[in-house]
Amino acid sequence: MQKNSPGFITDLLWRITLPVLVLILWEMVCHLNLVNVISMPPPETVLKAAFTTIKDGSLPANIVVSFLRVLEGFLIATLLALILGIVTGLHPKAEAFTELLIQIIKPIPPIAWIPLAILWFGIGESSKLYIIFIGAFFPVLLNTVSGIHSIDPRYLELARVYEVDRFRLITRVILPGALPSILTGIRVGLGNAWVCVVAAEMIAATRGIGYMLSNGRSMSRSDLVILGMLLIGIVGKLMDDFLKYVSRKLVKWT
Repeated sequence: MQKNSPGFITDLLWRITLPVLVLILWEMVCHLNLVNVISMPPPETVLKAAFTTIKDGSLPANIVVSFLRVLEGFLIATLLALILGIVTGLHPKAEAFTELLIQIIKPIPPIAWIPLAILWFGIGESSKLYIIFIGAFFPVLLNTVSGIHSIDPRYLELARVYEVDRFRLITRVILPGALPSILTGIRVGLGNAWVCVVAAEMIAATRGIGYMLSNGRSMSRSDLVILGMLLIGIVGKLMDDFLKYVSRKLVKWT
């Protein structure tokens, strides 16, 4: 569909209607003094805080710091999850060996690991990367295993008949067949990683969006808090849109 087509314009207007209505309602509530503007500032105050923090460089710096933390922890988690997922997905004994421990640890919220991570690694970068790792690891792992199990057994049998070596089996059969499920796990894992880094930075950090939220709370700057919350949503949306774009390019039928 062309971007200048009536259908595209209608769809765009439909998508932005609710956010615009929320902004209008927000402005009206503040303008009519129905809320305390100190705890709930109007949109223009938040916008002014955005311009101020962009001008002094603190906002871009905090976004970059959080993004790089997420990227590092997420890539480590994805690599290890793919390796373990392929091993357990292809070997029933390995899956049986690890299943109980995974099922016990998986329901624990990543944020619940923060106190232990601080005790183990202190308040430096290692503790934050650990929380990000925990948040991203299990969605990628479980979706990788699920994707491998969903592969048509006839393909695996055909590969055995033609004596395809292990490396080619994984790269030509396993990964392409499980790719839709793996990409789903990666999208969920990245979303979890973004939430986790913000939570970790709110507790023990001197930089990042989570730190900006915590700092805004301590200074009673609700405009900074709301700005940080909006940034979390916007950056998370952009990252998810990027992965959706990559998924469409890699897997044409998704």
